Amino acid sequence: MKIPFIKPFLGEEEIEAVTNVLRSGKIHGDGPIGKKVESKLRYLFGSKHALLTTSGTHALEMSLMALGIMSGDEIILPSFTFASTANAIMLQGAKPVFAEIELGTLNIDPIDIKKKITKKTRAIIPVHYAGVGCKMDDIMALAKKNNIFVVEDAAQAVCARYKGRYLGTIGDIGCYSFHETKNITCGEGGALMTDSDEIKERAEIIREKGTNRSAFLRGEVDKYTWIEKGSSYVNSDILSAVLNVQLDRMKEITARRKKIYDYYNDSLKDLAERERIYLPEIPPECEHNGHIFYFRLRTEQERYHCMAELKNRGIGATFHYIPLHSSPYGRRRLGYKAEDLPITELVSKTLIRLPLYPQMTNKKMEYIVDNVRNVLGRL
Repeated sequence: MKIPFIKPFLGEEEIEAVTNVLRSGKIHGDGPIGKKVESKLRYLFGSKHALLTTSGTHALEMSLMALGIMSGDEIILPSFTFASTANAIMLQGAKPVFAEIELGTLNIDPIDIKKKITKKTRAIIPVHYAGVGCKMDDIMALAKKNNIFVVEDAAQAVCARYKGRYLGTIGDIGCYSFHETKNITCGEGGALMTDSDEIKERAEIIREKGTNRSAFLRGEVDKYTWIEKGSSYVNSDILSAVLNVQLDRMKEITARRKKIYDYYNDSLKDLAERERIYLPEIPPECEHNGHIFYFRLRTEQERYHCMAELKNRGIGATFHYIPLHSSPYGRRRLGYKAEDLPITELVSKTLIRLPLYPQMTNKKMEYIVDNVRNVLGRL
């Protein structure tokens, strides 16, 4: 049996939606379908503003530009994240300051955030790993006390909540991703979410090559011109058409993913009770979205052998991030050492992610669990 790690949940509705846009001849960005999707995002998640972007990466970049982040500023973030989070900082000439994560959720630790705040700190970027919310009450309190911004990297957290609020709508800005690997996808895409009129206005200009073209199209100015630095971050209506259908299926997709997550978790719980593996923790205030199912092994060697054996049996298991602080660029450019963040290093060396996609059959789920148990019994 061959089981891929991911498989986008797409059907005839998405194909028809794209075909309709192509036939309309209006395939540009910020078109009628894009505007419909932005309205849908505002309604679904309760955010005052939503701007579609070409990727979650670009949403992060736009966010820091809109906040006026510049050379000499410091931004606190976890090292256990994708390079996009740090690249958005580096592109503004600012300095990434890496904080430790908590072992249970793999989310940034507010205690370490507090230690890393200086007079140069302008923002915190909490990353909601696996669609499980960071300790946002603590993070927002730290931000308020120190007069700094919070930009949620909610790339993995579409449709997940913290204390009833959707992740990506709690901080000053939230950034979503609709990449092929995400729960809700259009292949490549993202969104910037904010309740701030000022941030929205700046981000809208940045998104349209630094011009006030959006205001012109709304009839608010009689011509548009270059206002400030920007780039081309507007998503095509072709991709927006796919996203429009996916958002309508969001509850179904989330429910399917959580069902698979629960099966894995329940089936492997006895191994965790014997401390043979370590399962994820979901705090009671968090409602996850089934984005990732992972477990940790006791050593890097065990992880290596387990992944190799699962691969030999046709199971597309994988690991996750090489920590940014101990990556070649993190060491060479920023001066970090692996031992600076020991929990992050431990997690990176011992974590395994199992295949998880909505259309996975019970037979495949059972095959994966049976083989995980068999492999672990041999280690």
